[in-house]
Amino acid sequence: MKDIWIADDDRSIRWVLEKALKKAGLPCRTFSEADSLLLALKTEQPSVILSDIRMPGKSGLEMLTEIKRDYPKLPVIIMTAFSDLDSAVSSFQSGAFEYLPKPFDIDKAVELVRRASEENASEEAAPEQQVSEIIGKASAIQDVFRAIGRLSHSKATVLLTGESGAGKEVVARALHKHSPRAKEAFIALNMAAIPRDLMESELFGHEKGAFTGANSVRHGRFEQAEGGTLFLDEIGDMPAELQTRLLRVLSDGYYYRVGGHQALKANVRIIAATHQNLENMVHEGRFREDLYHRLNVIRIRLPPLRERKEDIPLLIAHFLKKSSESLDVEQKIMTTEAMDFLKEFPFPGNVRQLENLCNWLVVMAPSQHIQLSDLPAEILQSAPAKAVSAAPLVGGTWQDGLRAAVEAKLKEETPDLMKELTDAFETAVIETALEFTHGRRVEAASRLGIGRNTITRKIAELNLKTED
Repeated sequence: MKDIWIADDDRSIRWVLEKALKKAGLPCRTFSEADSLLLALKTEQPSVILSDIRMPGKSGLEMLTEIKRDYPKLPVIIMTAFSDLDSAVSSFQSGAFEYLPKPFDIDKAVELVRRASEENASEEAAPEQQVSEIIGKASAIQDVFRAIGRLSHSKATVLLTGESGAGKEVVARALHKHSPRAKEAFIALNMAAIPRDLMESELFGHEKGAFTGANSVRHGRFEQAEGGTLFLDEIGDMPAELQTRLLRVLSDGYYYRVGGHQALKANVRIIAATHQNLENMVHEGRFREDLYHRLNVIRIRLPPLRERKEDIPLLIAHFLKKSSESLDVEQKIMTTEAMDFLKEFPFPGNVRQLENLCNWLVVMAPSQHIQLSDLPAEILQSAPAKAVSAAPLVGGTWQDGLRAAVEAKLKEETPDLMKELTDAFETAVIETALEFTHGRRVEAASRLGIGRNTITRKIAELNLKTED
């Protein structure tokens, strides 16, 4: 195993870290300033470097910059007693693995070094893969692939249905890309994002002087998409009067600009999409039945992400790679625990939510390997509730017990861990308070600093047995 290198002008810090690392089975070597470490680096390479920021001669950040220039994969942990925002930002911008403010918990520092060392030792170049514009192996998404293939030489109007974030525009672009119109324009228009009074002009254009502010001729989306594909997203939000005009275009192929008198021929393929139930809207009189039938020539349903859980790892790998490349940072990798958790997460925002999560993790996760604890709190806390047994909180202090319980449950890959431990904590606190007050809820609530209604609700939610 390669050594851990420590650079710090404080002899006591070097001594404490060296003793702790050797006790943990991690061999190490110490340096009192940056130049001697950089010189040694020319002949050998450690697994991890811990460096103070302020040292005689070169600073830790200057040394970090040189190391990352010549050894970009070598993890460097920056330590400092002068913890401030600028130092933290500079450390991460320069490529630090982690930022460790002094004084630090020695056990946490050792664990951080071990984690960095293991990641450095296990890092392997991932083979390049050809990525399609739509990713998935699930049978539900394979049905979409087959539909796109069958429609590759068709000019038929297509209606895409599915929940928000399921990837309707991605499919629309794929339909265009694999059609005879691929060399012409693909124009997308989201009906839900346009003010109602501007929709007609946006779609069909307007003549100069058609209304106040119309100082020149405007070419609408139909003209912009001439010869290509016009994607009308959220078609269910189109107002009734515009539905009539669109139906006329689909029926006879001609339209007029707002304020115009000359008919324009539309040579455009229409792909429409909606997350709404158009059949119900037709029955309720909110969507024209004849327009619905004109749009519903070929219908493709996009499955929500919860129906294609086996695709989540593929999508995560793709989005992490894509985001890392766009930000020009090291690619992040999802650990088994985090991946298993996300495979069971319902993702109400579907693929779009998953992509946004991956973008967030590339920026915010502290190391290359994304742990379960790195996931945003709102993801951890909103996971589906399941019946779980409370872990015993044992140890020297209650914080030690909690840490031991969390570590044990993480190793067991326990789902819904945040809720389990929160429920266990609240149960222990409320039961102890009720025992102390001999079951008197009002007194227990007062001593805990919460309201009577709150403690009553918690007792019901946690299914606690009381005599009050």
